[in-house]
Amino acid sequence: MATDTRAAAIPAVGFDRPRGWRALGRYSLLLFVAFLVLFPIYTTIVAALKPGNEVLNDPLRPGPFTLDVLRDAWSTGRLGRYLLNSFVVAIVVTVCQVVTSLLAAYAFAMLDFPGRTLLFGVFLATLLVPLEVTLVVNRRLIDSLGWLNTYQGLAAPFLATAFGTFLLRQVFLTLPRDLRDAAAIDGVGHLGFLRHVAIPLVRPTLGALALFSFLSTWNQYLWPNLITTEADKNTVQSGLRLLASTNLDEPNLVMAGTVIAAIPIFVVLIVFQRQLVRGLTAGAVKG
Repeated sequence: MATDTRAAAIPAVGFDRPRGWRALGRYSLLLFVAFLVLFPIYTTIVAALKPGNEVLNDPLRPGPFTLDVLRDAWSTGRLGRYLLNSFVVAIVVTVCQVVTSLLAAYAFAMLDFPGRTLLFGVFLATLLVPLEVTLVVNRRLIDSLGWLNTYQGLAAPFLATAFGTFLLRQVFLTLPRDLRDAAAIDGVGHLGFLRHVAIPLVRPTLGALALFSFLSTWNQYLWPNLITTEADKNTVQSGLRLLASTNLDEPNLVMAGTVIAAIPIFVVLIVFQRQLVRGLTAGAVKG
């Protein structure tokens, strides 16, 4: 019996070695990718904390740090005002995209009406249209409405999203149709079913959609620069452009402004990290 046990244990060691090498290779690849992602962040933070033109002498080596650069970027670049503008626009766009996507996705998934498939195909076709194609038309429309240099002008073209409709529709299709039939028998209407049954079941996906909407709106650059001509209505990305154009001889000031503008993004990602992961993996495991 002892001989058989040793004989059975010997091949197991040989099979573990390839598995160990594969794990080592995976971890090495992950470390390399992490280095590529974190290196620009590292250089930006180092440059933002260096005084004067020290960043030009040795941009990669940490040197004497000072928070005065961050304070100067905050006051010189008027980042407080720009952060407020971006936050207001991002919140409005996020709420509207979640609401419109939720209602449209429920209609496409749960309601039967003529032309549903064709209309949904038109929705998806808008995903193939680049933003740059619609800029001129949208700008003329916003100008005709008198919404230049306004919050509604910054937010109006992005209040609905075909991506959000598609994402939530696919999740709604996974819900058992018997739930809707049972609710109809009990006299629950569509809005009641959506509020009390459907939304709680797709909450992780809603959270992921809200996070994507907020981040994409926060990082918008082209559209805000196209319709804002007053400094008080600039978003934070436009503010960074102005800060860079007026302080060409102070690159550390621009880097400090970039760090300040990125802080809300990191906070949102850290706070809603679990919600994001749950939303992205919802429906991936069945059983």
